[in-house]
Amino acid sequence: MTRRLAPILSAPIARRRILSASACALSVILLAKVRAKADTFEAFLQGLWPSAQAAGVSRETFDAAIAGLEPDPSVLAKPRAQAEFIVSIPAYLAGAVTNSRVARGRAVAAELAGPLGRAQARHGVPSEIVVAILGVESNFGTAAGGADALRVLATLAWQGHRAETFVEEFVAALVMLEKGYATRAQLRGSWAGAMGQPQFMPSAYLKYAESDENGGAPDIWRSRADAVASIANFLAKSGWIAGLPAVIEVRLPEGFDYSAFDLDFARWRQLGVTRADGALPASGAASLYLPAGASGPAFLITDNFEVIRQYNTSDAYAMSVALLADRIAGRDIPLKPWPKVAPLSTADVKAMQQLLTERGFYRGAFDGKLGRASRNAIHAFQLSEGIQPADGFATKEILARLRGR
Repeated sequence: MTRRLAPILSAPIARRRILSASACALSVILLAKVRAKADTFEAFLQGLWPSAQAAGVSRETFDAAIAGLEPDPSVLAKPRAQAEFIVSIPAYLAGAVTNSRVARGRAVAAELAGPLGRAQARHGVPSEIVVAILGVESNFGTAAGGADALRVLATLAWQGHRAETFVEEFVAALVMLEKGYATRAQLRGSWAGAMGQPQFMPSAYLKYAESDENGGAPDIWRSRADAVASIANFLAKSGWIAGLPAVIEVRLPEGFDYSAFDLDFARWRQLGVTRADGALPASGAASLYLPAGASGPAFLITDNFEVIRQYNTSDAYAMSVALLADRIAGRDIPLKPWPKVAPLSTADVKAMQQLLTERGFYRGAFDGKLGRASRNAIHAFQLSEGIQPADGFATKEILARLRGR
């Protein structure tokens, strides 16, 4: 049976959690109550004990973890807008897929041939994809971050954006301590709480972290072998399809009408679409993706592209991983040069999403992020207005047309 891509207007893929549904619900309910009663950071932390207890954390572990913990004001000052969502994809790729990173990726792939081979045999995920994620996430393990993850998570749970999420992650970190998976000193990572070489949140560690060979607690901080095993396990459990490319650069035939974006490979072949560097897969489905509009490179993205997006929901991120992996493996993609494109501001994208919603084309959040749902909504609007090429590309002209100007 042909495996289909997610529905065009589907909701964003939910974050995977290790905590039980009851514990998650408890943490959300308690958060409002705890915040209402807590006038200090210490009082807030003490109010999280019921959530920790429900997750199996002992009082001894809880008290030791929060002893002397203070908020980190620098975390709250960090910008919420991520570059993956506000920089044009060609510009983002220019910084993410560099010749030096490709060269380093090839060297790392050679150094880790044993662990990568074992991970690929277990999980069916190509080594170059795993190495590319390691490169994008932590510069191949050399820039994993030194922030106190427990302090960061507690601070964001107390006053940050999506506080209930960080309550769950804080409790997941306590579970790691309770089970002896990490020491307090090991809980180090980025300013947002992602840890180690794969940049796993605590809940991701509990669900996906994997030891390469020794069977002990996976050490994603110091062991690159455990890091690559964990990344491969994450992708496999997120639905990776062995043998299916995530991104394929294609050539569109003269006069292509852009009426369809989601088709089986057999149908793409019937429409005259060809692969830029070989043959299209024999089976499966893919979505046409034009990151810089019809004047730039054209790609078919598959279910494995969506799997990469479960690591980070940005299209720019998924493209950077897929194209870096291609380069590491010796495939010089893309072959067609990128045109110069100016990204819309976040405010303009939000306005476009709202106007597309009013027209009945979009059913997502007004988040200012140009993902697949926004892209397909623009495509549908273009088709309804007879705009050619209907490439799903967000421009000032499309926004003006939506505004009736």
